[in-house]
Amino acid sequence: MSGTGGRGARPVRLGPRAVAALVLISAIGVVAFGWPLLAGADSGLAHSQDAPWLFAALLPLLVGVVVAMIADAGLDAKAVAMLGVLAAVGAALRPLGAGTAGLEPMFFLMVLSGRVLGPGFGFVLGSVTMFASALLTGGVGPWMPFQMLSMGWFTMGAGLLPGPDRLRGRAELLMLAAYGAVAAFAYGTVMNLYGWTIVPGLGSGISFHPGDPLSENLVRFLAYCTATSLGWDLGRAVLTVVLTLTVGAALLKALRRATRRAAFEAQVTFDVPQE
Repeated sequence: MSGTGGRGARPVRLGPRAVAALVLISAIGVVAFGWPLLAGADSGLAHSQDAPWLFAALLPLLVGVVVAMIADAGLDAKAVAMLGVLAAVGAALRPLGAGTAGLEPMFFLMVLSGRVLGPGFGFVLGSVTMFASALLTGGVGPWMPFQMLSMGWFTMGAGLLPGPDRLRGRAELLMLAAYGAVAAFAYGTVMNLYGWTIVPGLGSGISFHPGDPLSENLVRFLAYCTATSLGWDLGRAVLTVVLTLTVGAALLKALRRATRRAAFEAQVTFDVPQE
């Protein structure tokens, strides 16, 4: 019996069912984050009330992505075990820097894991890691499903970067570092969109005004991000870049070796003995 998966570790393939589930999750997420911007002044803001509904929709869809990848790519218990190990490591890394100028070493692990394992696996890993870290740190609240979505998108984006089978070495690390920097700011911005619409008592120049034109609220939102979170996002981006460039090569090698040994996409063949 032999495997014909090739020497290089390839990202987990996305089949049509997994793609459909990811598109559905992302569409629900965009609506969940953005509906207050389009709501009328008298509609009221209820992010703290809609979070349980979002969480209830998110969990079965995450399971659906995993099931679809198992059906389409033939993943087995080894892949699920790797998901659990990486999620546990990411959850353990998050408290090491959280609360200190945005220094969160978990983000660089998500970038490299998403790169090696692909967008579908990456989305599930990012979401599960954030869920596990919330349980570990006691950070469970209405913001948690929004954090799960944001981290899922963050990790999935790394899996969508070009050249997963060809680009290696310094060029790959530079690309991942650049992505990590940009995505670190994007993560902070998306999470700001959740918090900005429900935090009362802000200055009039940066407050959210329900029912105002979208363009005016977006200008206030940019001012809000600059005033409240730019320093945190910068710290997150710098640490992600530094860790990617210094230890990224070793971690990528380890992840790819583990993926090859797991043989996620190896095709099993039976050799007929010669008489």
